[in-house]
Amino acid sequence: MASGSSSDHESHNKKAPNLSAVDLALRLLLFASAASGLVVLATSKETKTFLTSLPPPFPSHVDRPAKFHYSPALIYLLVAQSVACLYSIITVIISYLSLSKPCPSTKLLFFLIVSDAAMVGVMASATGTAGAVAYLGLKGNSHVGWSKMCNVYGKFCKHIGSSTFVSLVASVALVVLVGISSYSLHRRTAHHH
Repeated sequence: MASGSSSDHESHNKKAPNLSAVDLALRLLLFASAASGLVVLATSKETKTFLTSLPPPFPSHVDRPAKFHYSPALIYLLVAQSVACLYSIITVIISYLSLSKPCPSTKLLFFLIVSDAAMVGVMASATGTAGAVAYLGLKGNSHVGWSKMCNVYGKFCKHIGSSTFVSLVASVALVVLVGISSYSLHRRTAHHH
């Protein structure tokens, strides 16, 4: 009976580093996706020249730029990616330092669950908002007279689409991280009982 519980204890300690390694890998993925999304979004700008029908004293053509900061939704996405980037750096350090330990403390796991869940909310809402703007740019909305713009600003729209996609990857990574920390916390409390 005692040998069974000691072997359970040994298997418990063997599994913990694997989850810590997965946790670290996901946090590195979070950093990579948030950082790449941030760079792609920050560099998204394109200028097009349009002809005007104005008489000669006025210019015959006009330059119209498309930049991310013209849209509050895209500014929100940029801020969310910046916060996720900073957050991922802090948690990568925490996760790396806890690799050497058999299993992270209950307080640390609880902190990670709460903070990861908060970041899920920020990233998912920003990604959804930017996705809606990107969809309007791609398809327009004939019911309210909003014309699509991605047929004109193709490069700009590709940047926005790519940034939104990697933000979705970051959101999914955060959801999985919440699951891992919750499972680890459950296993810790179950093991102690």
